[in-house]
Amino acid sequence: MKLKSLNKLVCFLILTLFFFPSNAEEEIDIWNNKKKETLAKEENKAEDINSTINSDILKNNKINNNITIEEKISKEPDEENLFGIYEPANYGFDLNMWSKTEAENLRSSMARLNKLKLSTTATKLLESTIFSFSYPPSDMKIEEFVDIKINWMIENKRLDLIDQTLKNNKTFHNKKKIVQYLVDQNIAKANLKEGCEKSNFIDKSIKDPYLEKFKIYCFIFNDQKNEAQLLYDILKEQNQSDNFFDDKINFLLGITNKTNNKIKDDNLLNFYLSSVTIENFKYEPGKKTKKIIWEYLDAANLIQLEDIDDKEKLKNLELAANKNQFDKNKIFNIYKKIDFGLNNLINAEDNYQTLNTIDARALIYQKFLLSDNEENKIKLLLLLEELFKKDNLSNLYSKFLSDRLKEIDVKNLSDSYKETVEKKIVTEKEFVLGKIKYDDKILHKSRLLKFYTENQDEKKSQKNLNKIYKKIKKNKKYFYSAKDIALIDSIYRDGLKLPSDLSLTELSKEYDIPSGLSNLAKNNETAFLTLKIVEIIGEDEIAELDPETIYFIIYLLNEINLKPLRNEILVTALPQRI
Repeated sequence: MKLKSLNKLVCFLILTLFFFPSNAEEEIDIWNNKKKETLAKEENKAEDINSTINSDILKNNKINNNITIEEKISKEPDEENLFGIYEPANYGFDLNMWSKTEAENLRSSMARLNKLKLSTTATKLLESTIFSFSYPPSDMKIEEFVDIKINWMIENKRLDLIDQTLKNNKTFHNKKKIVQYLVDQNIAKANLKEGCEKSNFIDKSIKDPYLEKFKIYCFIFNDQKNEAQLLYDILKEQNQSDNFFDDKINFLLGITNKTNNKIKDDNLLNFYLSSVTIENFKYEPGKKTKKIIWEYLDAANLIQLEDIDDKEKLKNLELAANKNQFDKNKIFNIYKKIDFGLNNLINAEDNYQTLNTIDARALIYQKFLLSDNEENKIKLLLLLEELFKKDNLSNLYSKFLSDRLKEIDVKNLSDSYKETVEKKIVTEKEFVLGKIKYDDKILHKSRLLKFYTENQDEKKSQKNLNKIYKKIKKNKKYFYSAKDIALIDSIYRDGLKLPSDLSLTELSKEYDIPSGLSNLAKNNETAFLTLKIVEIIGEDEIAELDPETIYFIIYLLNEINLKPLRNEILVTALPQRI
C-alpha cells in the first residue's frame, strides 16, 4: 500500500512538472522561430495522453527526469515581461539590456527626450532601443515599462509603430489605450473603413465598453447586422450599454425608424454616431470643444460659416486653426469672402486700423491678393504678420507667410528685402542621404568605407586599407581627424589588420571620452547608454555634429558592441555625399 501511494505521488509530481510550464507559456512566440519541445512521446494514440505519461514514468521509474525538465524550464524567458516590436539581436542588444539600469535613470532620460524634436538619426536610435523586446529594469514594474513606450507612441502620433505593436504582442498592459487611440484617430480623419479594419485588434483580452460599441457599429458599417445584433445583445446583458447608444444602434439596425436628435460630445464615438444619425446635423464648436472632435468636424467637412458676419464663430475657427485643430487654409478662404467695397480695398493700409482685428486681417489679405508689386506684397505680408501677432495667432500665420514669400521672385528686390525674405522663410529639414563620393586622399571619405556602405568582403577591404594608407602616408602634412580615428577604431574591431606603424592608441590618446558615458559602457548598460547618445544627437542630424562628438559616439557603440547601430552612424556621418 505504501509503495502504491508513493507511486501515485510520484506520478502526480511529474505530471505537474510536465504540464504546468506548458500551460504557463505565452501563446505566441515573439520571434516566431522557436519550436515547442515535446514532453513525451505517445505510445498509443488511442489512449489518453495523461495515462500514457503515467505509464511511461511508472515503467521506467526515471526520477532524475524531473531535474532535467526543471533546468530546461528555468532557462526559458518569462515572456509575460517582454514587450516590444523588434528582435533585440538585430541591433546588438539582448533581453537583459536594461537589467543594470536604474528605473529612475530611464524615466529621467525619456522625460528629457520627450521635450525634444529629435532628428531622423536620433529617432531611429531611440526606436531601435525602446522598442526592442526586453525585460524592464529590475526596479521597474512591467506595467510602467510598457506605459513609457505606449505614451511615446501616442505623443508622437506613431500609428505605424502602434500597428506593429498590436501585431507583435498578443496581450499587454494598457492594450485598450492604444487600440482606442488608433480607432479614434481613424474616426477623426473620417476614415471609418480603415478604422473598422483596426477593430480586429479588439479581442477578448480587451474588456472595454467603448471599443465594444465601436465594434458593433463596424458590423453595421460593413452590413453585418446579424453579427452586430449578437454583440449588442451581449453588451446589453453585461449592462455595458446606455440609453444614447441603444437609441442609435436600434435606429441603425432598422429596429426603430427615428432617433433622438440630442448630440453627445463627451467622446468621439458618441459624437460620430450623432453626426451620422441626425438629419441636417449641425454643431457649433467652441473653446471647450475637444481637439479630436474639432479634427473630425474638419475632416468630415461639417464646419460651415453660413453667416460671414458671424465674427464670434470666425474667431473660434481662428483659435482652433492656431491650435492645429482646424485647416488653416480654410481661414484664408473665409477672409476672401468678406465684402469690403472698392474704396476700402484701395485705401486698405489706412482703413484697416478702423476695423475690428478679424476684418483688419481679412482686408489686408485681400489687398495682398490684388497686389502685383513684389515689394508691396512683402510689406503687406509683414503687416499681416503683425496683425496675427496682436491676437496671439502666430502659429496660424507662420507657414502661410513662409509659403507666400517662397513664391516671390527676389531677383529684382533690394538687398534689404532679400534679407527679410530669407529670414522669414521657414525651412523644413528633409533628411535625404545623397550619393557617396569617395575620396582616397582623406581616410574617412575613402573607398575603405565600402566595408560598411556596400558590405565589402574583409579580404578586399584589407587591400583597400593597405593601398589607401600608403597614399596617405606619403602626405607628410596629413592630419588624422577624429572621423578618421572613428573609422580606424571600427575596422580594427571588425577584424581588419592595421599597418604596423599605425597606432590606434597614439592617435586616440588626445580624445577624452566623457567619464559618465565611459562608465555606462564599462557597466554594460547598453540600452541606457544608447539613450544618452540619442540625447547627445538630439535635434541635429549626426553629420552636423562636430567630429570629436562623432568619434566618441562611434567609440562608445564599439565598446558595447552595438555594431548594427554603429554602422548606421558610420555610413551617415562619415562619407562625403552629393
